[in-house]
This record gives sequence, C-alpha cells and structure tokens, in this order.
Amino acid sequence: MGHSAAPRPQLPTPESAVTAIRAVADAYHLDMAVTDDIGADRTSRRTAAGVFTVLDEDGSLPHEAFVELGGSPAVTVQLFPEDDAKITVDGVEFDDVPRNAVPAFLHAVYGGLAHVRARFFPPGQWLVVPLPGDETYKELVFRGGLTPWMARNLR
Repeated sequence: MGHSAAPRPQLPTPESAVTAIRAVADAYHLDMAVTDDIGADRTSRRTAAGVFTVLDEDGSLPHEAFVELGGSPAVTVQLFPEDDAKITVDGVEFDDVPRNAVPAFLHAVYGGLAHVRARFFPPGQWLVVPLPGDETYKELVFRGGLTPWMARNLR
C-alpha cells in the first residue's frame, strides 16, 4: 500500500467522517443509517473500561460510529476514536483504513473503481480498492465469498 500525494479532507472526529460519508451516500443516492456509541464504556476498543466509566483517563469522551449504507454492494463503516475505520464491503473486511481515506474509499467502491482480481496459481481472489494517487487496499475474498456484485466486477 502506497501513500497518496493527493490532498484529502481532514476528518478529525468520527462525526466529521459521518458527515463526509453522508455526502457520498447523497451523491450515489444511497440510504444511510448511523449508530453512535459515546463513552469509554460503550466503544468497542475500550473493553477494559469499568462499568459506567464514560471518560477516558485523559478526560476525553470517546465517540465511535457505525454506518450502514444501502444498495449494492453491502457496505458498513465502523469509525473509531483512534483516527481509523473498518470498512466491510460484501463481507470483506478492510481494517485500519485511515479515517481521512474513508470518503475516497467509498467513492472508489460506488464509482466503479473497486474490482476483484483473480489468480489461478496459487488460486485466490482479492477485492481491490484503488484510491487516487498510488494508494490501494486489497483483501482476500474467501472461497465461496464471491457475491453477485463482486462477480460483476471480476478482472
């Protein structure tokens, strides 16, 4: 994975990323549902937080958001307080996507740039999501995991 030289919008909070995702959903006429988890006792990476412990040790209030986008492919975005996200596309998980890259990632998926690359030897299929510049994300599609949307985008 390379790093893009193209400037990206800065998304300092999960809420700013939700706003950017909403713009992508509007551009592609997609339904969108958002679930917010606020507080150290509610966010997924703060499992060590005590019951009713809302603030982090530094006094901050962590915020995590889970976004579901309608349409095909099925896409969810889990935004973490630590400036990254997990994007799932038709069951294929892309962990540790920088929050600032989320809108470009979604534009690549819904704009037709994302595709499945197949190899005969050794056998395998990868979902490839190229972003502007030289940044590309790719994840293995497990045997039997090829969805109709992926099959239409096989190269």
